[in-house]
Amino acid sequence: MTTSRLPQRTAPAAARVRVLLPADVTAPALARHEVRMAMLRFGVREDRLDDVLLATSELVTNAFEHGERPQRLELEYRDGRLTLRVHDTGRMLPELRAPSPAEARSRGLVLVQALSLAWGFERCPGGKYVWAVFPL
Repeated sequence: MTTSRLPQRTAPAAARVRVLLPADVTAPALARHEVRMAMLRFGVREDRLDDVLLATSELVTNAFEHGERPQRLELEYRDGRLTLRVHDTGRMLPELRAPSPAEARSRGLVLVQALSLAWGFERCPGGKYVWAVFPL
């Protein structure tokens, strides 16, 4: 009697990127650049980048304005989904607010919510992560 063994299929490893962010106004631009380069390395088409890049700018900018400062950005690409996480040292939690037509600002999380499949936050040692998930 013979037995055959089929090869075991394992889930593909997630592609991950971690970027330390500077403590100055160049952080959003650096974050966009790093996210763009990583997504292209992951094989994401050019026409799928804009929503993620806009959300990247918003999350990093929010970390400056409402956190104490962004420390790092993390990306994980697995099974056609990209998870973007921005860590900042602030204790204040993000709050989704309806923007006022009179205000030129305060639309960041509204944009992130509209562009992403899901978004949220989690406390962690030294601050919090604000994250968003995108179907690609």
